[in-house]
Amino acid sequence: MDKRLPSRPNLDHLRQQAKQLLSALRAGDPHAAAEFSAHLPSARGLKPAELRGAGFKLADAQSVVARKHGRASWPKLVRYVEQWMALEGIWGFESLEVDGSATPQVMLAASRIEIDGDRFRTITPEATYEGVFDIDVELQPATIDIEFVAGPEKGNWSHGIFRVEGERWTICLGLTGAPRPTEFLTRPGRGHALETLVRRSRARTPELHSSPRLEVAPVAVQPAVDAADFQARTATIEALQGAWQPLVIVRDGQELPRAMLTAMSRTMHGTRTQVKLGAQSILDAWTRVNESSEPREIDYVHTSGPCAGLMQAGLVRVVGDELEVCYADVGQPRPVAFGSARGSGVTWSRWKRST
Repeated sequence: MDKRLPSRPNLDHLRQQAKQLLSALRAGDPHAAAEFSAHLPSARGLKPAELRGAGFKLADAQSVVARKHGRASWPKLVRYVEQWMALEGIWGFESLEVDGSATPQVMLAASRIEIDGDRFRTITPEATYEGVFDIDVELQPATIDIEFVAGPEKGNWSHGIFRVEGERWTICLGLTGAPRPTEFLTRPGRGHALETLVRRSRARTPELHSSPRLEVAPVAVQPAVDAADFQARTATIEALQGAWQPLVIVRDGQELPRAMLTAMSRTMHGTRTQVKLGAQSILDAWTRVNESSEPREIDYVHTSGPCAGLMQAGLVRVVGDELEVCYADVGQPRPVAFGSARGSGVTWSRWKRST
């Protein structure tokens, strides 16, 4: 039995399936008889000849199609497909709250979610996430189950609830490993994210149509950068080793909420820097430091996501167990001083060693 629908379910196609199934049953097709016997309660136990003469109607064939795809009835299958199709398109972030802390608007402007059938791609300045999802619109609230198949969360699942009101889509999602939320709100320490999305377009994304299991191929460092430069274990690189917890992070002049900082971490192993928000990857990059500059210049080359292979330029200093970093957006000039003014596009942060 095939419980999953096609990747882009179509009600007209499903109706045609039911009509063809009924015609095949009346013509004595043994496969059609087996489908009725397997999926229609009133047909169970009947022999092929009895099935053909039982007078089953189109509504019965539609019930068979619905049950074959894991729905209890044709009307429930219709509601399921209609809701699924209503999600297709491109959605922008109106707001994002993680564990009770709101994400500054400036960090959401460049992010979006693209939906094509049961496939999605979430694009943020830090990373791209791809996967497949399923929904259950018979529950209240409706549920959504997400399998990540590419990007930093590849192989993980998240479970949530959602509602659609006009052109606004609200999702409350358990981050990887967290239980499914039961209400549309977040609290500190629960591991839940509340997303409010607004539709930007109903257009399909062709790339999502090509494969149900998309992979992100490794991207080499851009040719203009000498990869050997990112292998040097300089004095500052050595001082950056280990794990760090943020004391303050300011992006484009806006300070991130304190509650969000508790879920963030920074680690460095060798010349690889990783920054995470819970299980979500914010930065994964090879790192080099110019020891002859004052202040020290630091460069990151991203290893994944939409910025893979691109470089970010910044400043860094380590004093004892405290670290200060200031860097510009990808492709922008290096900051000349530590700090982040509104409209600068610069991120400035201070960290304290945790291990």
